[in-house]
Amino acid sequence: MVDGRPLLFETDGAQLFEGALRPCIGELEAALSGLPADGAGLRLHGIRALDPLLARQGCIGAVAASVLGPRARPVRAILFNKTAQTNWSLAWHQDRTICVKARRDAPGFGPWTVKRGLDHVAPPSDLLARMVTLRAHLDDVPATNAPLLIAPGSHAYGRIAEGEVDDVARRCGTGSIRRRSSTHRKRPRDRAAGAFSRWTSPLRIYPMDWSGWEFEAYLLPPRQSARPFRF
Repeated sequence: MVDGRPLLFETDGAQLFEGALRPCIGELEAALSGLPADGAGLRLHGIRALDPLLARQGCIGAVAASVLGPRARPVRAILFNKTAQTNWSLAWHQDRTICVKARRDAPGFGPWTVKRGLDHVAPPSDLLARMVTLRAHLDDVPATNAPLLIAPGSHAYGRIAEGEVDDVARRCGTGSIRRRSSTHRKRPRDRAAGAFSRWTSPLRIYPMDWSGWEFEAYLLPPRQSARPFRF
């Protein structure tokens, strides 16, 4: 919500799909149940039990396909689990990096980092503009449980210099997302922030980056192809 109204994806860069996970919340929790419970942020790949949920007809994949089209596919996934033992806050920031199968130096891509053994890179802004991030909320997020804060419309500013962050956030205002069994869709360049959780219950959030384009097609000459990265 922002100023008492729902967030709108086209103008605010974020939108809540309340109850979108309700038909499959049990399957999602079961698929993630074998993961370590004490990790603040686990980068996920190779979990086949998630495939039906991420398919175009699945309860998660359908949300991505509604904006990216039938070629939408996940390219990065993380499981955040805030507890009394693993708790943190985030200042206003933009998510600018993507996960790729292997490093391939190219103009406009960089800097490069390696996170949990997976290559990450900041791509050109026009590629980020063709992606969306979905956040699946497995737990309720009241005001005391660190709801995600959004600066609505900040994606329209493109890449924002660190010295201009607070000013842009003030101009855009603040919206928030806080519903269990819901999916929140946002543009990667939207400014976001999160506070420390002050609630005793866990906060599990499953953010996923989605793309509707072939990353390799952006780099390879015409008539060449490569398998897209999948987790």
